[in-house]
Amino acid sequence: MRNDNSPPPPESGSTIDPHRPWFTRRSTLVVGVAALAPAALAGWVLTQAFAAGSGSDGPSHSAPLPASHSTLSPGQRDAKPGSTAGESAPASPGASASSPAAAPAPAPAPAKGPLAGRTVVVDPGHNAGNFEHTEEIDQQVDIGTNRKECDTTGTTTNAGYKEADFTLDVSLRLRTALEAQGAKVVLTHQADRPWGPCITERARIGNEAKADAVVSVHADGVSAGNRGFHIILPAKVKSGAADTAKIVEPSRQLGERIAGNFARTTGSAPANYLGSGTGLVVRDDLGGLNLSTQPKVFIECGNMRDAKDAAQLTSPEWRQKAAQGIADGIVGFLGG
Repeated sequence: MRNDNSPPPPESGSTIDPHRPWFTRRSTLVVGVAALAPAALAGWVLTQAFAAGSGSDGPSHSAPLPASHSTLSPGQRDAKPGSTAGESAPASPGASASSPAAAPAPAPAPAKGPLAGRTVVVDPGHNAGNFEHTEEIDQQVDIGTNRKECDTTGTTTNAGYKEADFTLDVSLRLRTALEAQGAKVVLTHQADRPWGPCITERARIGNEAKADAVVSVHADGVSAGNRGFHIILPAKVKSGAADTAKIVEPSRQLGERIAGNFARTTGSAPANYLGSGTGLVVRDDLGGLNLSTQPKVFIECGNMRDAKDAAQLTSPEWRQKAAQGIADGIVGFLGG
């Protein structure tokens, strides 16, 4: 059954009634679209012409795609200037990068302090391992004036505290104090070897470092009742490989500086058994001094066989004072 409001279908060969409303609307739409198409095409061509004329590198051959339709992969779009093959091209000269290049690692800050640029060699006397290597340390070495043992065991307190343990402890504290003043510090050993080094090698380490000052740390082992510290200075020696002429005077100045500061800082007095109360002694039988070409002294910080001195030497607090006193003397000698 046909709805009276719907138009009848056209019959073959019949003339379409121009008064039918549905046909009129469709014709108008088609005509409108047909009229707009040429205008849109002309606008697109005009836009391309202007775009080609505005580029600095010559005419463009294709319209750019929107970012969302870029043919580059996400990784290529995010690549930074300077990336390798397969990534986006590097930025042209003068173009700013999308992110700053990684800055080179900063150079180490130069040492600061009164001893900046100075080298000090600290020689911890003996080595705790020497007790197990007596054959090796008994080997004779040439010290210029004669021949002596490569090294010795050192002494101990009556309770068994080794001189070698004492000297290493004070030397490590001394290194810390000197580095705080800006010095470069070289230790002849850090108990990192089973025995030694020999006294000839200890001297060589200071010479090769071209040290501004060398201090060998020790403690004495004489009979009870003998107390106090003393500084051993090199004698003027010229024999064999030994020639101390150039270091005698600066070594004395170094020793005097250390003696004054050591007494003041530790409260210890100069030795009562040698040096006539000055705390200074000159010797020509120590290879570490005879073979040195740099200003050098030994310090005997106290007598390990005396109960009162031993109580100080075994005290960490006193050992810290001892290290500081030696450091202050070195700073004073080097003009800090």
